[in-house]
Amino acid sequence: MILAGDIGGTNTRLAFYEGTPEHLKPVVIEVFPSRDHSGPGEIAQKFLAKHKQKPDAACFGIAGAVVDGHVETPNLPWVVDVHDLAKELQIAHVELVNDLLANAHGIALLKASDLVTLNPGVVASGNRALISAGTGLGEAGLLAVKSGYQPFPSEGGHADFSPHGEVQIDLLRYLMARYDHVSFERVLSGPGLFNIYQFLRDTGRGEEPGWLTDQLSQGDPSAAIAKSALEGTSDIAVQALDIFVSIYGAEAGNLALKMVATGGMFVGGGIAPKIIRKLSSSAFMKSFTAKGRMSSLLQGIPVHVITNDKTALLGAGRVAALSLLD
Repeated sequence: MILAGDIGGTNTRLAFYEGTPEHLKPVVIEVFPSRDHSGPGEIAQKFLAKHKQKPDAACFGIAGAVVDGHVETPNLPWVVDVHDLAKELQIAHVELVNDLLANAHGIALLKASDLVTLNPGVVASGNRALISAGTGLGEAGLLAVKSGYQPFPSEGGHADFSPHGEVQIDLLRYLMARYDHVSFERVLSGPGLFNIYQFLRDTGRGEEPGWLTDQLSQGDPSAAIAKSALEGTSDIAVQALDIFVSIYGAEAGNLALKMVATGGMFVGGGIAPKIIRKLSSSAFMKSFTAKGRMSSLLQGIPVHVITNDKTALLGAGRVAALSLLD
């Protein structure tokens, strides 16, 4: 029995899996609001008490740089240590990994139906890369080895935002006045879409309709902006999502170059499946391939959107199952 956790800035998913690293069968899955709890230990204890299972191993994928089993989460007020977690849960084999590392492991368990292809590219060997915009921006690599792929984590989402064109240069200036450090995550995430929208509104590049003002104040502003953009009911929302998609493609291309990801680029996270129609337009791939002398390399890279929202959870389960083989 495997306990797997996908700990995000908004929600924490926990699951029990049975099986082997390459064939995991879900027993039960639950979702918890992350901010309503003091940490993953509290959430996991609730889950264990309710289902009365004794797992052989556990793995938790969590947003943040995990160093020697220790992480300070960037989007939650938590400090998590794997040794404390193991004691708290009384489980001998506990792993704590970066959430994108878990997501990258999960790719090995996906089916063709879990992917939407944006660019078929050329099927080739070589490294793979994963980019994932959600509450934050995550990135990871998958090193091509003889046995398949060896995932490794990255904190590339916190690298400096690099604008393209005059509008994005003005966007950078706008954000520099608000933040000490403007990373790609500041524009390429749920809050990032709202940042782009506010820039357009505050610099007079579009008018905010009154009904949208009400929606922005009542719930998730980024969700309201995306919905309006996809429905075409607000020009300023359409502009914001267009810029977001262009930046998404550009940074995915940057990551593909850094990883030489000829084996494929995967786009994960909670946002991509919701805006798949926009991602499938030419804007994403145009930005992805706009790399000068390297454009032909990028044009040959297969690009897939992951639509299975349990990929990171599956990957955490795979890591836990692999730990029992060591």
